[in-house]
Amino acid sequence: MIDRFARDAWEQHWREAQRDGSADADAPNPYLDDETLGLPPGTALDAGCGTGADAVRLAASGWAVTGVDIAPSALNAAARRAGRAAVPVTWIEADLTTWEPSIPFDLVTTAYAHASIPQLRLYHRIAEWVAPGGTLLIVGHGAQPAGSADDHGPPEGSTATTADITGLLEAAGWRIRTAREGTSAVPGHPVRHHDVVVRAERPVA
Repeated sequence: MIDRFARDAWEQHWREAQRDGSADADAPNPYLDDETLGLPPGTALDAGCGTGADAVRLAASGWAVTGVDIAPSALNAAARRAGRAAVPVTWIEADLTTWEPSIPFDLVTTAYAHASIPQLRLYHRIAEWVAPGGTLLIVGHGAQPAGSADDHGPPEGSTATTADITGLLEAAGWRIRTAREGTSAVPGHPVRHHDVVVRAERPVA
């Protein structure tokens, strides 16, 4: 059985999304603009970039963006998206559980990314890639309210709470700028996901 968060599973997911057209219909996550507004553009990493909607939005706003994903099909769709928008983005095929960037970034963002390690451990890895004084933006799946679970809910093991995430970061001295919850639509389905949104600033020293 294929690990649902392994490369082959994600590649299958994005191939199917390209066949049904949903890969090109992805929009930037609903919190990206609000949470990055006012940040001075610099270097940015979209960790688990999928088809690149967030990366392209950041690039169009003046950021020098790198997008990383484990699935080649997702990156192919992301490159096409960037081409249509006429913005430069560096795309890297890599596993977030083993990849290490060569430089830190002024902004690291991740939205609904899942890997074959526990969710908080993934966030801990991603946080290490933020430059001192830089910003980490996490948009993740929260646990669905009781009675709302269905086939379109978040996969088992893929959720976290704002308290989980802020506790992880505060223990390392990060300054929490946003810690909130919200809901977002599931494209093509009458379902809304429960989201957790955390934005934090890495200490300079």
